Amino acid sequence: MSQPFSPQQQQLSNLLDRPGRVQIASYTQYLEAQRAVDYLSDAKFPVERTAIVGEGLKIVEQVTGRLDWNRALTLGMSQGAVTGVFIGLVFSFLGFGGGKGLLALLLDGLLLGIIIGAAWSLLTYALSGGRRDFTSVGGMRADHYNVLCDPEVAEQARELLSRMPPR
Repeated sequence: MSQPFSPQQQQLSNLLDRPGRVQIASYTQYLEAQRAVDYLSDAKFPVERTAIVGEGLKIVEQVTGRLDWNRALTLGMSQGAVTGVFIGLVFSFLGFGGGKGLLALLLDGLLLGIIIGAAWSLLTYALSGGRRDFTSVGGMRADHYNVLCDPEVAEQARELLSRMPPR
């Protein structure tokens, strides 16, 4: 049995699924479509009546390297160090230092972060059982990006975009 939409979910669904929108431009790069909508915004066009729609979506995962025990340890320590310093900084601003100075809290956070990050990373690597011995970064890409607009203001948007200076 499906749950009914909350009012916020229904509002978002209505925003994203407006029937009858027309295409006013198409670009091969997202940043070009973003630039077009930004240009419309600068021209005081009602940009809330536009949408950027990516078509031909694909997931791209770029492998960045081999993962072994040493790399897992190094990655865990570095990520833990950054997190630990951040937590030490937050504790110092909130006054949870117990009389310690900023530098002492940062060092405590750094050391604790390195230890916890290393342990966690090694544990998760051990539990993976060699099923994923690589690191990667991923994202979603589209073949092209269409700028859509409500039909009542589409011609105005096309006219404005025809005056957009080339990059």
